Amino acid sequence: MLLETIQSPVDLKLLSADQLPALAEEIRAFLLATVSETGGHLGSNLGAVELTLALHYCFTTPQDKIVWDVGHQAYTHKILTGRRERFNTQRQYKGISGFPKRSESAHDAFGVGHASTSISAGLGMAVADALDHKKNNVIAVIGDGSLTGGIAFEGLNQAGHLKKNFIVVLNDNEMSISKNVGAFSAFVSRKMTTRHFRELKKEMKELLTNIPAFGKDILKFARRAENSLKGFLTPGALFEALGFDYIGPIDGHDLPNLLEVFNNAREFDGPLLIHVMTTKGKGYLPAEETPDKFHGVGAFDLSTGKAPAKVASLSYTEVFGRTLVDLANEDPKIVAITAAMPDGTGLNYFAEAIPERFFDVGIAEQHGICFAAGLAADGFKPVAAIYSSFMQRAYDQVFHDICLQNLPVVIAMDRAGLVGDDGPTHHGVFDLSFLRHLPGLTFMAPKDENELRHMLKTALQLNGPVALRYPRGAGYGVPLDKKMQALPIGKGELLREGMDLTLVAIGSTVMPAFKAAERLAEEGISAGVINARFIKPLDMDLILGQARATGRLITVEENALQGGFGSAVLELLHDNGLSHVKVKRLGIPDLYIEQGSQAQLRKDVGIDTDGIVMATQAFMQS
Repeated sequence: MLLETIQSPVDLKLLSADQLPALAEEIRAFLLATVSETGGHLGSNLGAVELTLALHYCFTTPQDKIVWDVGHQAYTHKILTGRRERFNTQRQYKGISGFPKRSESAHDAFGVGHASTSISAGLGMAVADALDHKKNNVIAVIGDGSLTGGIAFEGLNQAGHLKKNFIVVLNDNEMSISKNVGAFSAFVSRKMTTRHFRELKKEMKELLTNIPAFGKDILKFARRAENSLKGFLTPGALFEALGFDYIGPIDGHDLPNLLEVFNNAREFDGPLLIHVMTTKGKGYLPAEETPDKFHGVGAFDLSTGKAPAKVASLSYTEVFGRTLVDLANEDPKIVAITAAMPDGTGLNYFAEAIPERFFDVGIAEQHGICFAAGLAADGFKPVAAIYSSFMQRAYDQVFHDICLQNLPVVIAMDRAGLVGDDGPTHHGVFDLSFLRHLPGLTFMAPKDENELRHMLKTALQLNGPVALRYPRGAGYGVPLDKKMQALPIGKGELLREGMDLTLVAIGSTVMPAFKAAERLAEEGISAGVINARFIKPLDMDLILGQARATGRLITVEENALQGGFGSAVLELLHDNGLSHVKVKRLGIPDLYIEQGSQAQLRKDVGIDTDGIVMATQAFMQS
């Protein structure tokens, strides 16, 4: 087995180029065997095997820097850089990350997890090398989906302006930018990167410029002719307009061609974009046929490609998606927006049922939120469903375009709280902190999937901005009310009365708090439980009343403690002369939480039932 001999890129370079195709097949088999047991991002990684082999064979990391965008295609990179034996721990508790991570390996030049960052980060490294007079190569690898992010074009624009040595590899596995993938196009791509071609081009430019009287005119004509020919052969006009030399498109599974192009690229001067066409799910038929279903997968049967059947409650995502369709069928002004996540946000139901009012803006959260504001300004009721961790990108749009103008946009944040296996880049544990301070924003979180339905109804009846957060995964299986009712704004509910203290919980922590109160009662501790429902506005009467009655509060949230729900309760107490009330806050500490199951991580930070019980016992003794 060739793969067993590879502990680092140094070992890879000991192989002959003729051995690489066999190694590629071994890597694919290894990926399939491992990911089918652990889950992970499969389709894009199967498609990037040859590309990754060629990069590591032609360049020398960590001196040369490969910057992966998102990291969904970096599994082969991890395997080649000393993590093969631990690869079965990827995305597992205490295991290696599912994404490139600087603290994990010197070969991981830049930590990623969110889209569209590779070009800007890579350009920063290229400029740093130039300032330090280093001759290292910097290669940013970005997918076609990530290229839709505005920051990617901002990076391209500056790279073209600075003219530093910098390589961008566009891994095109979905978007049909061009069909010119063939022998002639590959030949042109190889020849245009050769030193001979570049030197000849430079010499001809100098020769033509020095011809008296009409040399410059001939040069202008030659440039037009070259651009016309390249435009005819390639789709690179956009990138060349931004100041890049464009090569491609080339077959991303043709190793000899990739090796020749990358070897030539090492000596290239200035910014260069290499357009590589790959197939998602390459080598595994179920993934090739349904790449969307194999983007991120749990464990599955390798022989069939199917996940084991699960008997579970409806997920919050599914309840949200189906409820929005029901409401939109009653109100023609409701529209739905997502940023490249129709399935992940549950808006696939909306897209199927009401396609004319569904909009997928691609990986462009800032645009999506501003787009929603424009729709709202003209009388529509947009619902923008975006993961909590990705909503961080659109903070300015929420402030400037929605809240400042008091526009009725519903921001539906799926994956709020600890999301599990994807780790710190994807945990949605900051939204309470970065949104609750915005004037005019109503902010809600449901205790269960039924309350989510009522909150969505409530949000769409308000004539102003609303944020709604809910967790990843299955609900509690509670009955769903057929008729939805608008909730009174800023009113929580007292689920349980107590004499010794009150647990004030929000969203996903309400049911664990309720169960904790039941267990505490068995030990003689009488704990009340408040389902706050609203982060903003808080139910002042309910919280202050319980604070006066018991003199002790424990706040519970699945959000960072800094500036979160507990902080809001402390502010409320202080502003109302109740600073003497004893308060304990439970939530996410001032740390980035690593990957693991949601249950394990909630246990680690003490917001599951056991953690709330133990914290309460200690609090009562203080």
